[in-house]
Amino acid sequence: MNDKKILELFKQGQREKAFSKLYGLYPKIEALILSKGGQKQDASDVFQEALIILNRNLEKSDFKLTSSFYTYIYSVSRFIWKDTQKKFSKQELHNLNENEVEHFHSVLEEKKYQLAENAFLELGKRCQELLRLFYHKAMSFKDIANVMQFKSEKIAKNQKYKCLTKAKDIYQTSKTVQS
Repeated sequence: MNDKKILELFKQGQREKAFSKLYGLYPKIEALILSKGGQKQDASDVFQEALIILNRNLEKSDFKLTSSFYTYIYSVSRFIWKDTQKKFSKQELHNLNENEVEHFHSVLEEKKYQLAENAFLELGKRCQELLRLFYHKAMSFKDIANVMQFKSEKIAKNQKYKCLTKAKDIYQTSKTVQS
């Protein structure tokens, strides 16, 4: 199946079919990772992450696929692998072409999403619930205070601030550890 048909499947909301077609590219990505010293599990992880990045980008209204799906996934997979191995030289980064820079930025952005998600998951259940109510359900502090049995909406607001501060600290610590 060609790229135009796969892109059309994405546009029609048939993501499952589109991704099943993209899985045909896995053997080439596996060969790449194995040739760079990785294992089959590494290749599987890298490929999954490349598909997640592709999916996130396809959801953006301003994203344009400027290469074939194979070239895109191969390039992103290469960056993911090199990033996990911490093997980028300054010269190599300097020599990236425009598409490669875009792919590299996608990898870095995905890394930020993962750090943020991990920070959220490290919060206690009450903080997670409070943030879900505020951000996902768009509840007022008054309603949050009622649901979570705080004495006032001011307490709910203070708790939200403390939860966000804690999440930010976890995120920054994780970011520092990974650098």
